[in-house]
Amino acid sequence: MTGYLTTHVLDTARGCPAAGLKIELFRIDGAARDLLKTLTTNADGRTDVQILPADEFETGTYELVFHAGAYLDANGTPPESPRFLDLIPLRFGMSEQDHYHVPLLLSPFGYSTYRGS
Repeated sequence: MTGYLTTHVLDTARGCPAAGLKIELFRIDGAARDLLKTLTTNADGRTDVQILPADEFETGTYELVFHAGAYLDANGTPPESPRFLDLIPLRFGMSEQDHYHVPLLLSPFGYSTYRGS
């Protein structure tokens, strides 16, 4: 099997996919943190393409940064200053050629993630 990376973001407070949420992917190598790409979720809360497709996949340490604050602002969540959740960084390792799915369940005051399928 060839590896690849996907995500799915659900807005648990509103009970719907989190459409229009900006996501950045970084590769971590020691102290270096290199931005590989920036994507935005579609109407289903997924990206239109795999975050890291098979032809770009490498094992290693990565970080997804979910721009939750901007998403919450755009969707009418009452603003706070500063917002409790703004940027949500998820750092994780991919150790084998496999499908890694990193979903985010989001609300204004909490989030959850796991290795999905």
